Amino acid sequence: MMNEENKYQFIGKKIREAREASGLSQRELADKLGFESSTAVSYMESGERKVSVVDLEKISQLLDKDIRFFIGQEGEQLNVRVALRAETGLDKKDQDAILHIIEMAKKHTKDNGTK
Repeated sequence: MMNEENKYQFIGKKIREAREASGLSQRELADKLGFESSTAVSYMESGERKVSVVDLEKISQLLDKDIRFFIGQEGEQLNVRVALRAETGLDKKDQDAILHIIEMAKKHTKDNGTK
C-alpha cells in the first residue's frame, strides 16, 4: 500500500501524463484552474503539493480523464453500492428498477449455486 507521500507523487505523475497528452503547458493548465502561476501545477505534478478533491475534479474535466485515472483505478469496476449512493438524481421509479435488477441477479446467483 502506498503511503501518503507516494500517493501524491503518483497523482502528480498522472496529472503530468494527462496534461502532456492534452498538449497543455503547466502555465496553460494553471490558467484554466485559476492559479496565479504555473508553480502550483509544477508542485502538484512533483507531489510536493497535495491535490484537493475540488482541484482533481477540475483537472479531470479539463484534461478529459475519468477521475479514477488519477488515482490508479481507471480500469476498475464501479462499486454498485457506491454508485447508487452517489447518484441522487434518480427518481423513485428508477431506483426501484435498479434494486429489482440487483435482486434478480442475486436470485440468479443463488439458484445457480455460484457466488
